[in-house]
Amino acid sequence: MNISNRVEGDLLFINFNQDYSCLSVGTKNGYKIYNCEPFGKCYARTEGGIGIVEMLFCTSLVALVGSGDQAGLSPRRLQIINTKRQSIICELTFPSTILAVKLNRRRLIAVLEEQIYVYDISNMKLLHTIETPPNPAAVCAMAASSENCFIAYPTPASVSSAPPRAGAPVEIPATTDVMVFDANTCEALTIIQAHKSPVSCLAISRDGTLLATASDKGTVIRVFALPSAQKVAQFRRGAYPARILSIAFNATATLLLVSSDSDTVHIFRVADGRSPRASASPAAQSSSSSSASSLAHAQSGSFASSAASDDYTRPPASDGYARKPRAPHAPLNGMLRRASWKGLVNSRLVGRAAQLMPDRLSELWEPSRDFAFLKLPRPNIQCIAAMSSSSPQIMVVTADGYFYQYSIDLDKGGECVLLKQDCLLDSAEELGAYAS
Repeated sequence: MNISNRVEGDLLFINFNQDYSCLSVGTKNGYKIYNCEPFGKCYARTEGGIGIVEMLFCTSLVALVGSGDQAGLSPRRLQIINTKRQSIICELTFPSTILAVKLNRRRLIAVLEEQIYVYDISNMKLLHTIETPPNPAAVCAMAASSENCFIAYPTPASVSSAPPRAGAPVEIPATTDVMVFDANTCEALTIIQAHKSPVSCLAISRDGTLLATASDKGTVIRVFALPSAQKVAQFRRGAYPARILSIAFNATATLLLVSSDSDTVHIFRVADGRSPRASASPAAQSSSSSSASSLAHAQSGSFASSAASDDYTRPPASDGYARKPRAPHAPLNGMLRRASWKGLVNSRLVGRAAQLMPDRLSELWEPSRDFAFLKLPRPNIQCIAAMSSSSPQIMVVTADGYFYQYSIDLDKGGECVLLKQDCLLDSAEELGAYAS
C-alpha cells in the first residue's frame, strides 16, 4: 500500500509478498524486508526515499521505485535489484509516474495512470501495453500463479454505441466494471459487471481462480470465478460507506480479509457467501466462459527502454501449485485498436459481453456478514491485512509503523485476539513519526 500521500511520517510503502511470508517497507531513508513468522528484520538498505518495494516471493529479487526526493530516485524509474549481490539487474524508465508494480514468477507489470506495461520477468522483455481509463489510485490486481496469470483492472461500464446528440457533452462512464486480462497470452478475456459505483479495490486468489471486488462505497464485497466471470459470493461489510484499503484471500481461498478506514478488519468465509447461481449447470458455465473469452485484446505496443540485463537469470518455473489443464480460448472475432480505451467500451463486443452477466435476480440474495473480525488498537490508522499460511493468525500492518498478530478461531469465528505487536520503525524514525 502506497501511503506517501496519506499519512505524515517516515513510512512511504508497506506490502506483503505473494505468499504473506515477508513484508516489504519503503521509507524516506531506504527500504527494509521483514520475515513475518517469526517476525524480524532480515534486510535493510539506506539510500533515500523509496516509494514502492515489491518482492518476488522470498527470493532476493526486489522491484524498487523511488519517491522522487533525489535525482537518482525518480518515481518514473523501475529498478530490479538482487539484494544478495547488491546489484542492479535491470532498470527501466517510463513516460510518467509508476503507481504500482506487481510480479510473479512469470510476469511483471508496471501500473501507470493510463497504461499497464506487461513484461516477461525472465528477460524483462516488454510483451504488451494495456491502455486503461484514468486510474490514479492504481487499482489493479495480478495473480501470484504463473499458470492462471490474470490481471484485473477497472474499466468503464458498457455504454451504447450510438453517437451522442449534437452539442451534448461527452460523459465518461464510471469505472464500475472490471477487465480480466490473461498476461500469459496477452489477451483480454472478459469484462465483469462488478458494481454500480466505481471499483476501488481488487484482489485475486493465489491460484488465480477467484477475484474479489469492492466499490468506493465499500459496503458490499463480491467474489467472481476466473476466468468464467461467474459471481460466486458476495458479502456485506457494513451498512455505512467506508474506504476499502485492502482485500486478501488466504492461501486456500476459503477466507477473505477486508480492511477499511473503519478501524475494523473483517474476515469472511467464502463458502458462507455462495450464490444460488454458483450451482448452475456446467454446460451453461462453459458456454458463458467460451463466449466471454472471445473478447478482442488490445494490439501490442512497444517501449524503447525495455532493454534486458544480460545476466538476468530466469526464476524457477514452479510456483508450488498444482497444474490444471487450460482450455483453449475461443478464436477472437476481431481486433480492437490500441488507440484508446474509449474505443473499447464503445465497441459492439462489449455490448455482447454485457449480455453474459448474471441477471438481476442474483442481486436479490442477501450478502453474508463477516465470520470473524478484529479491532485495531489505535483508531483512524490505515492498514493492510493478510492471513498466515502456516498458522491460524491474522497479520495487520498499519501506516504508523506497527505489525500486529491476532489469533482467529477457525471453527467459531468471532472477535480475533491480539497476540503480539512489533514496531517497523527504528528509534529515530519512530520519534519522527510521532513528532509529525
